[in-house]
Amino acid sequence: MPDPLPSTATAPVAVCPPLALYIHVPWCVRKCPYCDFNSHAIRGELPEQAYLAAIIEDLEQDLALVRDRAIESVFIGGGTPSLMSGDFYERLFEQLRRYLTFSPDAEITLEANPGTLEAGRFEHFRRAGINRLSIGVQSFQPEHLQVLGRIHDRDAALQAITSAREAGFDNFNIDLMHGLPGQTPEQALADLETALAQGPTHLSWYQLTIEPNTEFFSRPPTLPDDERLWRIYQTGADYLRSQGFNDYEVSAWSRPGRESRHNLNYWTFGDYLALGAGAHGKISTADGRIFRYWKTRQPEAYLNRIGSRTSGTEDIDPAERPLEFMMNALRLSGGVPESLYCERTGLPLSPVSVKLEELRDKGLLARSGIQATEQGQRYLNSLLEQFL
Repeated sequence: MPDPLPSTATAPVAVCPPLALYIHVPWCVRKCPYCDFNSHAIRGELPEQAYLAAIIEDLEQDLALVRDRAIESVFIGGGTPSLMSGDFYERLFEQLRRYLTFSPDAEITLEANPGTLEAGRFEHFRRAGINRLSIGVQSFQPEHLQVLGRIHDRDAALQAITSAREAGFDNFNIDLMHGLPGQTPEQALADLETALAQGPTHLSWYQLTIEPNTEFFSRPPTLPDDERLWRIYQTGADYLRSQGFNDYEVSAWSRPGRESRHNLNYWTFGDYLALGAGAHGKISTADGRIFRYWKTRQPEAYLNRIGSRTSGTEDIDPAERPLEFMMNALRLSGGVPESLYCERTGLPLSPVSVKLEELRDKGLLARSGIQATEQGQRYLNSLLEQFL
C-alpha cells in the first residue's frame, strides 16, 4: 500500500467549474441482462405529465446549487429516454429555460435506442432543442443482439441511424460493446466497420463487464479469454485510428473536435446538476466544499415525493480529492494541465508534486501536465493507487 498523501486545507474555488445537467429517465421496454443502471421495465403507460412535474419540482429545490452559472451541456440518460415523446421534451426544455440559463452553444444529448422510435420522432427531438444523439446499438450481429437481450435487430439499428441523419443530426454517437460472448476479432471489427459506414462523429466502444445485481451476474455467460480480448481491442483500435478517430478517453473515440463536451466535463472534475429518479450530481460551493448527491431511485417514490427528492449527499473530503481528481483526469489520453488540479479541487499542487515527479521518473506519467503515458494507461489502477 503506498504512503498516504499529506492532507491539506482547502481554499475557496477561485474559478467556478463548468456546470452541466444530467437528467435520468428510468423506464425501458425490457431490462437488458448486462444492465446495472437504474432502469425499470414499463408497466402500463409512461407517466409523462407526472414525471415532467416531478422534475421541475426537483429543480426548484436545487436552484441554490446553480449560483448563476450557465448550463454548458445536458445529457439525458436512462433507461431509454427515447421512449418519451417529442412533446415531453419540448415541454421539459420550455420549463427548464424558465429557471436556468443555457450557453448559446450548449451541447444537449439524448440517449436513443433503436426499436423505440417511430417516424417523425427525431424531428420532434430536434425541435425541442436536442442537438446530439447517443444511439445504443451495442452490436450489429444478430446472435450478439440476442444474447444481450436487445429489442432491436440490425435493420432497426441502421434505420434509426438513417432517420437521425435525415432529421438533421450531424453530431451523434454510436454505442458499441466488445468482448461479447463468443465474439471473434473479425466480428468486432465488422461491427466497427458497419458503425463507421453510418458517419458518426463519436463512438463509445467499451468492453462488456459483468456487474453485480444483473442477470449476467446470476447466470454469467462465457466471455472471450484475455488473449482474445486483447486481439479484439488491438484490431479495433488500429482500425479506428486508421479512420481518423482518436481515443481521447479510455472507451470514447471521436473525430477531431467532436469529443463529447458533457463527458469531458465529468473527466475534468466539473460540476453537474442531477434531475430524475436515481440521478447523481456533483457540486462545488463558493466556500470550498465539494459534494456528491443523488436522487430518490425508485420511479414511483420519485413521482410521489413531497419536498426534496435528494435521498443522500456525501462530501468529498480534501484527503480524498487527489484520488477523485486523478481517477477522472487520467482517463483522458491528453491529460489536463497542472493548474486544473488547483482550480477544481481547491488544493495546492505541492502535496502531490513529489508523487507526480516519482511517477514521471517511472515512465507512468508524461513530463508535462497530468497525463498518463501509454504504460500508465495500461496499469491505470495501479497508477491511481499512488494517490490514495
